[in-house]
Amino acid sequence: MNRDDSGGWARANQVVNVLLAVGAALALASLAWGLDTQDITVEWTPEGKQLALKRVATWPVKEEMVLVPAGEFLMGSDKRVDRNAYRAELPQRRVYLDAFEIDKYEVTNLQYLKFVLATGRNPQIDWRYDGGNFQESMAYHPVMHVTWYDADAYCRWAGKRLPTEAEWEKAARGEDGRIYPWGNQTAGLSRANFGRSGLSGPVRDRPERLLLYPPIIAVDKYENAVSPYGVHQMIGNVAEWVADWYDKDYYAVAPDRNPRGPEHGTQKAFRGGGWIDSTTTMRAAMRNGADPNTKMNWLGFRCARDVAPKARPVATEGTAR
Repeated sequence: MNRDDSGGWARANQVVNVLLAVGAALALASLAWGLDTQDITVEWTPEGKQLALKRVATWPVKEEMVLVPAGEFLMGSDKRVDRNAYRAELPQRRVYLDAFEIDKYEVTNLQYLKFVLATGRNPQIDWRYDGGNFQESMAYHPVMHVTWYDADAYCRWAGKRLPTEAEWEKAARGEDGRIYPWGNQTAGLSRANFGRSGLSGPVRDRPERLLLYPPIIAVDKYENAVSPYGVHQMIGNVAEWVADWYDKDYYAVAPDRNPRGPEHGTQKAFRGGGWIDSTTTMRAAMRNGADPNTKMNWLGFRCARDVAPKARPVATEGTAR
């Protein structure tokens, strides 16, 4: 081998090493999206808290709820219709639910900020601007890095509750057993935020934070992909905690009226798939569970509440009984 050849091999080896390093870095970055970050604490500065108080006093919030009327719906999956169905979704059968209301949108950073300030909590892990605040572009992104207990506490504070698995599923797909909120047409990026690499988002100017903030979007996007009741982003963006303990076999034994999950468990259920998920999990019937103390950057929530039955008019003298 002559001198020139030796130099060429050296340069080739350098290129290979660089490519391997880049590949390893990307793999680690991809893995880091799922890492639990619950041990990291962010604290307010006095100036940061004043800015936060001003925001919740002046910025509009997205708190609309929609009614899901009482009645039956097809819960679970039929392998003859959905070849991607998992065992935990079987069997498909009709289940009756009382009427309820559910948040039209996933709970946002701005909504959660009101709760944080009212209950004396620390800022979220991804609220690191201006003394504990989020960037303005994040105000209407879904809150993430919340445990099941955080989500439950927020809903109770707001006078609501977490939806049951069955309620979440009916709100997502309606009564007819459709695979997606909009029908049976396969999910794509024009209808849902999923299958992302994570190498983008509102922290592009802070590269060291890319492992904390993924490419999620505002909760009111995808008007073409709402559920039959007008609920937004029931699949994609962030997955959502629900009330039930998770049991992969529960759908086989759940009652036919108002199922509320097992009485006990070690994991809480979540639904809907997040920005990191694949096509096979972007389905309204897909079920999964996690330790209720888990905090992830692909996991958020929305709330629900009961609908009080209409009171019958009180008969008075001269009124037909």
